[in-house]
Amino acid sequence: MRMILFSSRQYDIDTFNEANTTYRYDLQFQESHLDADTAILAQGFDAVCPFVNDSVDATVLERLRDGGTKLIALRSAGFNHVDLAAAERLGIAVVRVPAYSPHAVAEHAVGLILALNRRLPRAVARTREGDFSLNGLLGFDLHGKTVGVIGTGMIGRVFGRIMAGFGMQVLAYDPGTPADDLLALGARYVTLDTLLSESDVVSLHCPLLPATHHLINDAALASMKRGAMLINTGRGGLVESNALIGALKTGQLGNLGLDVYEEEGGLFFEDHSNHPLQDDVLARLLMFPNVIVTAHQAFFTREAMNEIAQTTLGNVNAWLDGAPRNLVQTRAD
Repeated sequence: MRMILFSSRQYDIDTFNEANTTYRYDLQFQESHLDADTAILAQGFDAVCPFVNDSVDATVLERLRDGGTKLIALRSAGFNHVDLAAAERLGIAVVRVPAYSPHAVAEHAVGLILALNRRLPRAVARTREGDFSLNGLLGFDLHGKTVGVIGTGMIGRVFGRIMAGFGMQVLAYDPGTPADDLLALGARYVTLDTLLSESDVVSLHCPLLPATHHLINDAALASMKRGAMLINTGRGGLVESNALIGALKTGQLGNLGLDVYEEEGGLFFEDHSNHPLQDDVLARLLMFPNVIVTAHQAFFTREAMNEIAQTTLGNVNAWLDGAPRNLVQTRAD
């Protein structure tokens, strides 16, 4: 079985080669992103393994099918970059990694909260320059405050449990069944409007679907508690990026932590330090002292990388055995 992995970096090569000692598949690692122009590189490969910012639209899928590809093995939980209807029409199965390390993403979200609240990047920069004053570094106790968790899947539940450990009141919003472990800790499931208006910190952990696209927009930001903090480690498209700037300028949004960005494709996971930043919205966001942006690294722990490789190759093996698992089905959302 031959599989090509697009958008590969050295850490992908290391973890997948280690996991592949069990299967001994023919793996090829390609640094290029998958798109309509690079799909030709997958000619003759049974399976294609894209990453989150690769394009797997109908045109790409048709070219992959013509080259003999029968399986898209995503090495991510999200699948919004895949045209599932086209894949079904073309007879290409799509599998994903539904969970790798929910702790990795949840803990990164907590790290963003702590760094923003206690002004850690600014404090570190000051002390390195010999400035040991405390002006402008005033934070607040998380204990006794309210955190809103939007999406209580595995990551959202881990995040909620951590924040409950800080002594925060947890409000949750999810259209699915309430999580027993959060309820046991005193969490309350409320409407989205209630969560936004009552939370001191709002953290996004829901998938990107048509129903959640731009879930946080001008209206949502206006309904938040003035000066509240917003954290997004989910998907960039959950937040309308342009709306953030106005809310930050007026102080309606007090702090912003982003690990994902709506237009991150072609930007994140690459070194652009020798070139001017071409994204005007992101450039403006980075100018605010109360904004931290990390480059989609919340998943990036040793444990998560190993689990991604093991699950991806396990998915391929199950598909080859005729008992596919972690299939992504077309949705009507």
